[in-house]
Amino acid sequence: MATRNRHKFRELTALLRVPGVRWRSLTALPGAPAVRETGRSFEANAVKKARAVARATGRLAVADDSGLEVEALRWGPGVRSARFAGSHGDDRANNRKLLRRLAGLLPRSRRARYRCVLALASPARVLAVARGAWAGRIADGPRGRGGFGYDPVFVVPGLGKTVGELAPAVKRRLSHRSRAARRLLPALRRLARAA
Repeated sequence: MATRNRHKFRELTALLRVPGVRWRSLTALPGAPAVRETGRSFEANAVKKARAVARATGRLAVADDSGLEVEALRWGPGVRSARFAGSHGDDRANNRKLLRRLAGLLPRSRRARYRCVLALASPARVLAVARGAWAGRIADGPRGRGGFGYDPVFVVPGLGKTVGELAPAVKRRLSHRSRAARRLLPALRRLARAA
């Protein structure tokens, strides 16, 4: 699994359970490269990471690139979601900046979506790409202690709760990553059966 993010690793390994497949994160592979996300799309970044890690390790690799898109911000921050406020992965700073930028907007003007692209690669080529999206809106302030990233401010339609207020099992069932993972699972199962 081409990530050092423990939250993503935990979430993705739960979603991509396949008999005969044992996942390792990049923290367990000290020689694995740190791949810079320089692509202009989630797909470009996911493919780049999966290919680089597969080549470096000689194993199959799955990489994720995902983020938040907000309509009022012209569908940003997008691929810059993790570093929206400057420092990579500073969730609190990212959420504060987002809420400041949307201050005063009515709920209908706070539409947003999470997007995820998963790429599966061998050392030789890209084997599959899967996409998932999750529509919602941005809350007026953070709520809940669960999840990570923008979860405390992302309101799930129909539930009236932020992702930060959801039980992990509910998030796993509904999320953008779960939707992408369900689309990637057939390719993983075929590879596991052929091994």
